[in-house]
Amino acid sequence: MGEVALAAKITHVPSMYLSEQPGRHQGCRDAAIEGHREIERRARALGVGTMLVFDVHWLVNSGYHINCNSRFEGVYTSHELPHFISDLRYDYPGNPRLGRRIAESARAAGISARAHEIDSLKLEYGALVPLRYMNRERHFRVVSVAAWCAWHSLDESRRFGAAVRAAIEAGDDKVMVLASGSLSHRFQDSDKAEKGMFDISAEFYRQVDLRVLDLWREGRWKEFCAMLPEYAALCHGEGGMHDTAMLLGLLGWDGYRGCAEIITDYFPSSGTGQVNAIFPLPA
Repeated sequence: MGEVALAAKITHVPSMYLSEQPGRHQGCRDAAIEGHREIERRARALGVGTMLVFDVHWLVNSGYHINCNSRFEGVYTSHELPHFISDLRYDYPGNPRLGRRIAESARAAGISARAHEIDSLKLEYGALVPLRYMNRERHFRVVSVAAWCAWHSLDESRRFGAAVRAAIEAGDDKVMVLASGSLSHRFQDSDKAEKGMFDISAEFYRQVDLRVLDLWREGRWKEFCAMLPEYAALCHGEGGMHDTAMLLGLLGWDGYRGCAEIITDYFPSSGTGQVNAIFPLPA
C-alpha cells in the first residue's frame, strides 16, 4: 500500500538560485536552501521514492492537470524574473503511473482532471527550485500538479487534494507531497523592488502571516480553514493558495490533527511572506 510519508508547505523564491551566484546577493537565501535540504534528508530517511509538487507557477484555466512525464529534462529561464533564474539545467526521472492514477482518482470523485505525458510540457520554477535543492542526486521520481488554478474554488481544490491521497494510497509509492507557494504574496512595486528585496510589502501582510503560522504550530486547523478564502484574497495568496487547499485536503482539511514544524523561520522576500514548514503525519 502506498503512503504519504511527508507533507510540507515550502518556499520556492527565485532568490534561492540567485543566492548561489557570485555577487552581492551570494548566500542571501542560505537558510531557505538549508531548509529544503533538511526536508530532503527527512524524506530519504523515511524511504520516500517520489516527490509530488503542487506548483503555483503552473497556471491552468479549467480542470486539474498533472505533468507525469517519464523524464523531465531541459534548460529553464524564468520569463517572470530572468535576472534571478536563467539557464538552469535540470534532469529528473518522473512517475507516470502515479500521475495517471491521480487523474483517475480525481475523475472518480467527480473532478475534471487530466494526466499529461508530453515532452514539450516543461516544469515551472515552483517545482524546479525545490527540485534543485531536494533532488540533487535524482533520488526522487517527480510528479508536478498545476496549482495556479485561476477559475477553481478552494473547496474543489480541497476535494482534489483528498483524491490525490486516495490515489497515492491505492498504489505502492512512498510519496513526499509539497505545497510550493508563499504565504502573503503582494510583490513590491516595481520602483521599490531593488530596495525591498528583503522586506514585506506591508506590515499588515506580515502580521497576518505570523498569526497564520501561530495557528499552524498550535494545530488550529478549523480556524485556519475557515479563514483561508479571505486570507488568500486579502493577502494576495500566491496562485490563490490552491496549493495550500490541496495539501490540507490531502491531510484531512479541518479534521487534520498535526501541529506544523517550522523548518525555516518566516522571512520576507521581494514583498512576499515565505516559510518552510512540515505538516506531521500520524504514525
